[in-house]
Amino acid sequence: MQQNTVAPPIPNTHSLAVGYIVWLFGIFGAHRFYYGRPVTGTIWFFTLGLLFVGWIVDLFLIPKMDRECNFRYASGRIDYAVAWLLLTCLGLFGIHRFYMGKVVTGIIWILTGGLLGIGWLYDLWTLNEQVDEINRQS
Repeated sequence: MQQNTVAPPIPNTHSLAVGYIVWLFGIFGAHRFYYGRPVTGTIWFFTLGLLFVGWIVDLFLIPKMDRECNFRYASGRIDYAVAWLLLTCLGLFGIHRFYMGKVVTGIIWILTGGLLGIGWLYDLWTLNEQVDEINRQS
């Protein structure tokens, strides 16, 4: 007798709509950072999206990057889009760190401007992993 097994649905960790919105700023690598690709995000930042060519190609690659994030990162109590929005808009003040429950470093970010911007850059590179770690512990 065969059993019908249905695979559980893959959680949607990153928003496709947010991915396309940040793609508009993609010549600075924003969408690549959002989708957990900090190396190419940095390259896009310094080359204006590979002189706009890579940026245009990414318009078609965003659905693939979004699907890969769903497999790579865990969903949970911390929403990736909210964390990214807070980092992007208020990152030097550490508001994203308070959202993630990292109160001590949030206070340090407020007092030091995100450790003079270096901590903000660190978070730009590692935010997905930080949220993933918290979500897996929940």
